[in-house]
Amino acid sequence: MLTLRLNGVDVRAEEWWSLLETARFYGIEIPTLCYKDGLSPWGGCRLCVVEIGEGENSRLVSSCTYPATEGLVVRTHTRRVIAARKMMVELLLSTCPSSKTIQDLASALGVQRVRFKVDHEDCVYCGLCVRMCAEQMNAKAIGFVNRGGKLQITTPFDRQSDVCRHCGACMYICPACQLRCQGPEAANVVCGSCLSPEPTCTEFYQDQMCYMGAAGGCGTCIREAKKAV
Repeated sequence: MLTLRLNGVDVRAEEWWSLLETARFYGIEIPTLCYKDGLSPWGGCRLCVVEIGEGENSRLVSSCTYPATEGLVVRTHTRRVIAARKMMVELLLSTCPSSKTIQDLASALGVQRVRFKVDHEDCVYCGLCVRMCAEQMNAKAIGFVNRGGKLQITTPFDRQSDVCRHCGACMYICPACQLRCQGPEAANVVCGSCLSPEPTCTEFYQDQMCYMGAAGGCGTCIREAKKAV
């Protein structure tokens, strides 16, 4: 076991745990998109970022891939962290606003606008389908090809795969395949129907936990929300 400081509290963690696993063990919820239990961590969506270190040496890291280490100082809901998560959700919404999964993340984080051009693409490149096919279905029928703006997920040589079992696991786990409640032609980019704008916490303690969890973690701490805009 090792000891680290999590949101101002000294906690114990197993040596093989990631920061995400450590936070969840202590009841601190961190949003994720590309991370799923049973699949290898990838750190592609960056929604699970946390702030490590102190002062000018602090930095943001993906908690699903960063290991818990002895003496590490970790903060999961600072202004910097919340602002980064909101920015990533805005980018995801601009890519695939038809996804219920992404819309739910936007509501949970209090995102009510998108400041980027909306493309309505069919893929957010979270890699869940690739890892599901390879690690759970043992098929490896699909994978990433190309880079940058030409990046896509397809079969080898873009031909019908002989090892694909047509199991549908890739579609089951895909966040872009989970259609939002209003259907594919919703009037607004951001749904916001599940948003809870009213604060539930009467007290606010910097990094300490309120009764809902980490300060700002529930998304309704009014002081934290104003600072993160």
